[in-house]
Amino acid sequence: MSCAVTQVSTGLIIGMLLFLVASGLSLIFGVLGVINFAHGSFYMIGAYFAFSAYQLTDSFTLAILSGALGVGIFGMAFERLFMSKVYGRDVLMQLLVCYAFILILDDMVKILYGAEYKLMGMPQTFALPPLQIAGGYIPSYYVFMIGISAVVGLVLWIGIAKTRFGKVVRAAAINPTMVGALGINTTLLYACVFGIGSLLAGTAGALAAPIRTLTPGMGLSILIESFIVTVIGGMGSIAGAFVAALLIGLTRSFGSMGFPLFVDGMMFGIMALVLIVKPSGLFGRPVQ
Repeated sequence: MSCAVTQVSTGLIIGMLLFLVASGLSLIFGVLGVINFAHGSFYMIGAYFAFSAYQLTDSFTLAILSGALGVGIFGMAFERLFMSKVYGRDVLMQLLVCYAFILILDDMVKILYGAEYKLMGMPQTFALPPLQIAGGYIPSYYVFMIGISAVVGLVLWIGIAKTRFGKVVRAAAINPTMVGALGINTTLLYACVFGIGSLLAGTAGALAAPIRTLTPGMGLSILIESFIVTVIGGMGSIAGAFVAALLIGLTRSFGSMGFPLFVDGMMFGIMALVLIVKPSGLFGRPVQ
């Protein structure tokens, strides 16, 4: 039982980080119709922003805010200056723009921070005894990460499902021409949506910084897993991203014990099975 508690908590950590990244990716695709292949790099720079802020201020709260808001602002600038130029263009053009920025951001990190690994370290606030459940131990920071990720996800769902802004976003995802004809500034709306999606990736990176090794290119692995989550959950579905992220997180956690050499194969196998049974994903809208 203690082993199960440990593995479940690990799976939840992986799943919640994946949810934050994948929900931003799914939100951007659902409204703007573009796949942000540079999304993993946004996760990376969120971690480095948090690292820098923590080194300068020794405040974990400012580190989290710097990672989230810094990447959110960067994402809005990226959308206005670059991605807006390839809306409606061939997906290959979008891929080339995003891939170029993956290389640019990786090199910028090497220039500013060096190519060696960086460790942010655990904030003193979380130097507490672990939480004990059924003989298993869960570090206090894990509890914090799971809680704050769940809160962010809940706020995102309420914002999309219950607010006027969310209604406008959902309308723009279906018929942006009509939304524009009603007098809504779709240019600003697109920038805000891309910024929110980027902010989610930055938040995930900032939360992961104390427990992950920071290195250039660290966004690649989570980008691949985020795409798996987005495909399984359904493109554009926040609820689907949440369910799929937990599924993949638990698969990776328990799979590392049962079949450590086939964990990646299992994740891709689940994705293939979902595509065979329901090509639009678990919560995705069927293609008309």
